[in-house]
Amino acid sequence: MPFRFYFFFILITLLSLSYPGYDIYHKIISFDRISFVAEASKPPIKIHPIPVGNSNSKIDISAQGIYIVELDSFTPIFERNSHKKFFPASTTKIITALVAADLYDPDEIITIKNVMQEGQAMGLIPSEKITAENLMYGILVHSGNDAAYALAENYGYDAFVKRMNEKAKELGMVDSHFTNPAGLDNSRQFSSPFDLAIAGRKLLKNSYLRKMVGTKEIIISDVDYKVFHTLTNVNRLLGEIQGLGGLKTGYTENAGENLVSFYRHQEHDYIIVVMNSEDRFSDTSSLVLWIQSNVRYINPEI
Repeated sequence: MPFRFYFFFILITLLSLSYPGYDIYHKIISFDRISFVAEASKPPIKIHPIPVGNSNSKIDISAQGIYIVELDSFTPIFERNSHKKFFPASTTKIITALVAADLYDPDEIITIKNVMQEGQAMGLIPSEKITAENLMYGILVHSGNDAAYALAENYGYDAFVKRMNEKAKELGMVDSHFTNPAGLDNSRQFSSPFDLAIAGRKLLKNSYLRKMVGTKEIIISDVDYKVFHTLTNVNRLLGEIQGLGGLKTGYTENAGENLVSFYRHQEHDYIIVVMNSEDRFSDTSSLVLWIQSNVRYINPEI
């Protein structure tokens, strides 16, 4: 009898010492329950439909460089010489605007010193005091070379151009180099349809700049309301084709006609780039019709 008593006493003592306690079991059970609830509450993975262009449908337009890309996925729909380096002309001002937006507050006042006389101009005059925002309208709506140079020179011309090339590299523009903010022809100033699509996508993410490129006409003034500038968008297609928004035009004799456009069709967004075209507006109109007839979406399997 004493032996049995001592045996059970020792056994119970050992079991009590080895019992980890309620707390640890509670933690284990609670951990499993919390993990399960957390996993169950996760939102389902959303996979966007993939755009597919009709590869058998030909595009007969004059542009030597073409890039059509769906914005959400940045999936290319059609391309022609998409990485070939062309003269960008005033499509350069997309990068100019992105850099200026980084450097200036909209209300910052800039005093015009030297007025750029070459090419398209918004009509700035020496000693005019004007906000950075209005100069941005000048480059994105009216494509004013004088406005582009004013923004660059106020910061420091060489430093501004350096920032343009840094911005291009930051965005992943592999075919581009810039020597001036207006897009004047230079053997070391070049870009590609692919790169301009990247720059255009970045601009459209900025609601401040996006509003500007979609403006058909605006009257702005200096800060004293003594000098007024009527700015008309150079993009003739703006407001003429449903779903087609502005972005940036460009033209020089060497560049030919360039146009970067934003297009929305059936709730899908695209960027259309044409470079070295004989008729950028006709070419872009044809590409819009091609998208309408030849792009479909497929749902990927999970």
